[in-house]
Amino acid sequence: MSVDSKPAANASIGELMSQLSSQTSRLVRDEMRLAQKEFHESVKHAGIGAGLFSVAGLLAFFGFATVLTAAIAALSLVLPVWAAALIVGAVLFIGAGIAALVGRNQAQEATPAAPRTVETVKADIQELKDARK
Repeated sequence: MSVDSKPAANASIGELMSQLSSQTSRLVRDEMRLAQKEFHESVKHAGIGAGLFSVAGLLAFFGFATVLTAAIAALSLVLPVWAAALIVGAVLFIGAGIAALVGRNQAQEATPAAPRTVETVKADIQELKDARK
């Protein structure tokens, strides 16, 4: 009797258990192969997505650089080119400074979760000690 065939009506319990075991093993292996294929497909799509995000970031960078160049060209209609470039550069440095200050303030406000947890646990222990008295 093969593993793939249906159990005979007169099969012994041992034969039926053997068939159950081999079919379960095969089912688990097949499910693992399917999960592995699905995982590989998911990773493939994630990689392609990450690559496309990188391309989008690079194109956005060049687009921003082009807009900056256009701003310099527009200012150079009323100022010398060097002055226009200097003004645009100064505006960019001011924007970078403001972003850095805001980022620093946000980073300082963020406290690690562990100290708060330690304080909470210490308070809980103190409450238990006080309750026992």
